[in-house]
Amino acid sequence: MHSVDLSRVHNFYHKYINLVSEPTLEMAFISHCSDLVSLLHSLTPAQWEYRYAEGKWIIKDVIQHLIDAERIFNYRALRFSRNDTTELPGFDENHYASAAQAQQRSSHDLIEELQTVRRSSAQLFGSFNDQQLEASGISNGNSIYVKAIGFIVVGHSLHHRNILLERYLP
Repeated sequence: MHSVDLSRVHNFYHKYINLVSEPTLEMAFISHCSDLVSLLHSLTPAQWEYRYAEGKWIIKDVIQHLIDAERIFNYRALRFSRNDTTELPGFDENHYASAAQAQQRSSHDLIEELQTVRRSSAQLFGSFNDQQLEASGISNGNSIYVKAIGFIVVGHSLHHRNILLERYLP
């Protein structure tokens, strides 16, 4: 089990952190990216355009959301690891999804970008020493710390992978 101190993280993020069973960020990043990418490579073109209910995202939107959110989380982790005490804002995922226009992108491009961002995330978190991993800051009005952000990145991806399997690809 991981070593994230949940008392240092808003309750909203506990569901993501608790999805990660690996004890270290390095192990978590390695094991979960290839699993999601394998799933995405198995999808047909029609599945990439599927939405399970009116007003819900298509699978392309979900993957673009993962890319965008991971970049935002990485930015937060970088700022806090460098002892930047500036309070960082939240973001509206639905606004981002609408503005991203993911439906116009190819599935190949989305997979490639997801892999690139994930490799970058693993390298970023792998570059942090113990002190940097314990650094904290305020984001979206709540205190959070760097190591927890890394587990949130992986858990958020797992959360959406589970949604894909349960609602999009039953």
